[in-house]
Amino acid sequence: MAERHVLGLSGGRDSAALAVFMRQHYPEMHIDYFFTDTGKELPEVYEFLGRLEGFLGKPILRLNPRRDFDFWLRQYGNFLPSAQVRWCTRQLKLLPFEQWVKPMLAAGDIVTSYIAIRADEDYREGYSSKQANLVIKIPFREHGVDKAGVMDILEASGVGLPKYYDWRSRSGCTFCFFQQKIEWVRLSREHPDAFEEAKAYEKTALEHGSPFTWSQGEPLSDLEKPERVAQIEKDFDERRKREIRLRPINPLRPVNLNIDLDELFSGDEGGGACLVCHK
Repeated sequence: MAERHVLGLSGGRDSAALAVFMRQHYPEMHIDYFFTDTGKELPEVYEFLGRLEGFLGKPILRLNPRRDFDFWLRQYGNFLPSAQVRWCTRQLKLLPFEQWVKPMLAAGDIVTSYIAIRADEDYREGYSSKQANLVIKIPFREHGVDKAGVMDILEASGVGLPKYYDWRSRSGCTFCFFQQKIEWVRLSREHPDAFEEAKAYEKTALEHGSPFTWSQGEPLSDLEKPERVAQIEKDFDERRKREIRLRPINPLRPVNLNIDLDELFSGDEGGGACLVCHK
């Protein structure tokens, strides 16, 4: 029987900051860092993981699902994943992790998994362990690290943020259904091939009777029309300006005009995330 320590990375800032934090505060601890690759990730995610590997001084293990997105899409009758039926998270993220740790647990090893839930996220819960020897720990809560703390950790370490945060609020799959409409517009510009692939998946799904589109209540073929794009950008800009006006004035800090996208949900879109993908 042995003790194992594992930490999953999503390609996002919180899990990356936790990896840096553990490396700095527990340098004697041997941690296996892993990333579950759906094959549908943004190129910026891979670049960021390479940067993080440089800081950690060790490779990040890639866990690849035995079956890809296309296989599971067919299994689910060509119905797109959605906030109501998150089969992508289950089949492409959680299942590969469970298959990876299963031999360790069967051997009687104590496996401690570190989850990147911040101290300011009381509403979030981590992965629920069904095995007595799979222990879940949430270091940021124990040490009081909030969102600002995460940003400080990444900046001070030199790792920085993934480049996709310039235009998008979340990691995970290229066509995550939790994206806001403005993020779909930006995806069409940053990665037009990926946007076209998402449209093709959506077209096939609708032809097979799927009740879901990637963006709630609106197919991508409508969302990409020039007049609709202009309206989406106008609505987003007004939302951003309203958020700036409503923020309390702090004389010790300048007004932050670079509000994160995840602070600007409109109420009828976005506003959620699959923990294992987004963190």
